[in-house]
Amino acid sequence: MKITKLDTAAVTAIKTCMAVKKNERILIITDEQKREIGYALYDNAVRLGYTALLVETKSGKINGEEPSNEIAELMQKFDVVFCPTTKSLTHTNARRSASFNGVRVATFPGITKEIMIRGMNADYKKISKLSIKLKKILEKGKTVRITAPAGTDITFSIEGRTSFASKGLFHKKGESGNLPTGETFVAPVEGTSNGVFVVDGSMAGLGLIKNANIRIEVKDGYATKITGGALAVQLKKQLDKVGKDARSIAEFGIGTNDSAKLSGVLLEDEKVMGTIHIALGNNVSMGGSINVPIHLDGVIKKPTVFLDGKKLMENGNLLVK
Repeated sequence: MKITKLDTAAVTAIKTCMAVKKNERILIITDEQKREIGYALYDNAVRLGYTALLVETKSGKINGEEPSNEIAELMQKFDVVFCPTTKSLTHTNARRSASFNGVRVATFPGITKEIMIRGMNADYKKISKLSIKLKKILEKGKTVRITAPAGTDITFSIEGRTSFASKGLFHKKGESGNLPTGETFVAPVEGTSNGVFVVDGSMAGLGLIKNANIRIEVKDGYATKITGGALAVQLKKQLDKVGKDARSIAEFGIGTNDSAKLSGVLLEDEKVMGTIHIALGNNVSMGGSINVPIHLDGVIKKPTVFLDGKKLMENGNLLVK
């Protein structure tokens, strides 16, 4: 068997990121669009001597949609679960339940072969160190304000909220996150977000922002007005199918992966060093109270971030090293 770059990336996911032990069992959940990644993880797991099961399901319609009951139950029965899928399983009850019961879960929403190869060759020890450092800083803060050249100016509270470092090393029972990864994120306190954020990098499910930016006005924690051309219309349609809580400000995240680049796939885009992202919808996975079957992130370029009035980022440059 000739070892390809994709094989090497899969081995990194299994051995380095998840640190799968000899006696642990691996489940891979994939779909018809991400089959190549799913099979790479399965083939290499078997080649490395692990007991592994590959399950293929039909790709979901939106990020945060629950898998079937059968798949949700299967997730409970393995030590490590990999989810290379078209739509995200990260913010689902199935994933949360598996994590609660000690399963380590890595989700790869929207993954492509190129992103898998590029993203899994990052320095995860370096990413982990920076992500954890940011987590500790955010947890000491109360108020965040973000400005950016495209017109973003939004403020919200994170007082009392736990922050999360998606560091790419999920070695303890119940740990989970994206692969490839590299971000620190927190759920703003519901009802406290006010201002406007302008998505000029990429938007989950819609890809790169090429023509008109998406301008989102926010009042008391909810997106009240969304403008900006065809992508804005598509975004509104997705949100309106779910209802008002789909417009709740769910997440504030900071990218910490210097190997990632804007590609149009949110999995990678939200990890790009020098960007931040704000998400709408479900925030239960982050300690919030909004539980809806949608979670959509918008990436903002060259942000300046203030934490309690002190600069954390300036024009896309992290002031934390």
